[in-house]
Amino acid sequence: MRPKKHKTTGSNDLLRARLDQIINMKHELVLLAGKVSAACASVQRMLEPAQV
Repeated sequence: MRPKKHKTTGSNDLLRARLDQIINMKHELVLLAGKVSAACASVQRMLEPAQV
C-alpha cells in the first residue's frame, strides 16, 4: 500500500519571511558581496574564449 500524496497549498509560505526582509541590504558585508559577485562575473567574461 502506497502512502497518500500530500498536496502543498503554499500556506506555509505566508509564515515565512522573505530573505530580503531579514537581511539588511545596506549592511557593509552585503554590499561587499555584491561587488565581489560583479568582479567575478567580469573576470569570467574576460576568460571565456572569443566566439567567432
